[in-house]
Amino acid sequence: MERLSFHWTRQGGAVAIIAALALPILIGFAGLALDLGHMYIEKTELQNATDACALAASRELTCDPAAGPCPSSYLEAAVNSGLTVARRNRIDFQGNQISNAQISASDIKFSLTIAPNSAYLDKDAANPASKYVMCTAYQTGIIPWFMRILGIGEQSVSAQAVATLVAAQSNCAIPLGVCLASGGSATNPYAGFSVGQWLTSRMSSSSTGSFDWIDYTPASGGGASELADMLTGTGQCNLPPTGPATCSSGGAGTPGCVGAQGNKNALGKAWNTRFGLYKGSNTAANAPPDYTGYAYTPTSWPSRTDAFSNFQSARAAFTPFQGETAAGLPRNALNGYSTALSTTLSTSGADRRLAVAPIVDCSSWAGSSPQTVPILGYACVLMLHPMSSDNGPSGTEEVFLEYRGRSTDPGSPCATSGMVGGPGSVGPLVPALVQ
Repeated sequence: MERLSFHWTRQGGAVAIIAALALPILIGFAGLALDLGHMYIEKTELQNATDACALAASRELTCDPAAGPCPSSYLEAAVNSGLTVARRNRIDFQGNQISNAQISASDIKFSLTIAPNSAYLDKDAANPASKYVMCTAYQTGIIPWFMRILGIGEQSVSAQAVATLVAAQSNCAIPLGVCLASGGSATNPYAGFSVGQWLTSRMSSSSTGSFDWIDYTPASGGGASELADMLTGTGQCNLPPTGPATCSSGGAGTPGCVGAQGNKNALGKAWNTRFGLYKGSNTAANAPPDYTGYAYTPTSWPSRTDAFSNFQSARAAFTPFQGETAAGLPRNALNGYSTALSTTLSTSGADRRLAVAPIVDCSSWAGSSPQTVPILGYACVLMLHPMSSDNGPSGTEEVFLEYRGRSTDPGSPCATSGMVGGPGSVGPLVPALVQ
């Protein structure tokens, strides 16, 4: 028994020695894992900030060199947008706001093409027609929790992201068809339009105006309530680039065939939410307004052309709807509506009055049964003013839109309407990460 006891005593001493020798190594591995995890989280937080920065900045790279020299203001706007969005992110386990220490104006650089990192230039040296933007963020002075015991000092991490504008896979469009202009055709549906031109319609079944309500899924029977949901919501998404050459009598179920023209009940109330005007169950929470509700009519904008520049200023100032008299709408037409003020427009607003709308041949509606016509292309339009009737225009009332070009133009203000697509996509240009 004594020898047996002596044997186990010797074994216990050996284990203690091995444990003593292994403990620092185990602590070292544990410390390495924790410290590397710490740095990985810091880098992930930086990556979130640079991704957001690049996407926001690329949204501003819409200058079309074919239309003339690009001013430096495009790159200025891109830098400001990138910094604003990046600094909404947080770092240090979400404990601190991203600041100038992590990303500054000099960390946002541009290139005409996707290129090695060293080829990107800051805004003062880059070409204003640049189409790619790279954001870089840094975090220095990361103190190891455990590895400093082994003499390892402060560490640094960085992250980069590159973005550009690419064609969308799908379009999110309002339920409104722009009528083919005189001189336009199925092969060139944009002929006959000019940017800044005002389009007008009484939106009735006569098809005499420049645009009309449409139903993207006329076979579904959704009717006016479906269209109203599109106006208060995101619109109709997942549309094909264009419809078939013709829509047959069974075309109501064919992708790209739209129909059911004519005035629709209750759409005026839904339309007006985009101007920050609410009635009934509609609120800024379930039907976001644009950043401005300021209205443009022949009374408030007598030139009846190019209201877009003033609209941009109104958005920047979060200008609310100015009232019926100033807007040139019938007195008391909007009784019962509440008007979103500047604070609501700034906190709940979105890009809601610049919208994608399909171009269709309205004259073909009269001879089709059921009333279905193919989508010929997509236009960018500015919704100019609210409607004075809950049920849409009535009597001799006219509704105005401003044509802002095809939605896929490089400089289109509708560049954010859609989801990123592949090489063959032809939807509106949208920001996309490429690196």
